[in-house]
Amino acid sequence: RFSGTFVGNAESASPAAATSPPAVAAATLPAVPTIPVVPTIVGVPNTVAEGVLNPNEVKPPASGTRRARVLYDYEAADSTELALLADEMITVYSLPGMDPDWLIGERGNQKGKVPVTYLELLS
Repeated sequence: RFSGTFVGNAESASPAAATSPPAVAAATLPAVPTIPVVPTIVGVPNTVAEGVLNPNEVKPPASGTRRARVLYDYEAADSTELALLADEMITVYSLPGMDPDWLIGERGNQKGKVPVTYLELLS
């Protein structure tokens, strides 16, 4: 059981210990390189990176395309995504450097990014 009073040596701290150390001339400090920081907002796509991968301009790979059945309706968030309807069949493939949670989906002449979690990948 602890008592309600804190026992410490509050008077042992000298006023000199509480003061900051004397200022050092800037010329004596080594130069420290700075790293530029680019502000980002979580959940907002980086427009520079998005400009590199435009699904409407990419060609499907010669091999590696698969058929997929859409499990749930999906509304496209922007023009780079493909809207999906449950139970439809689409062709999907991935591209180098693409987020693994997304694939490029094609339906007829429509093309766009689709979330992998909305798909059942077939052979």
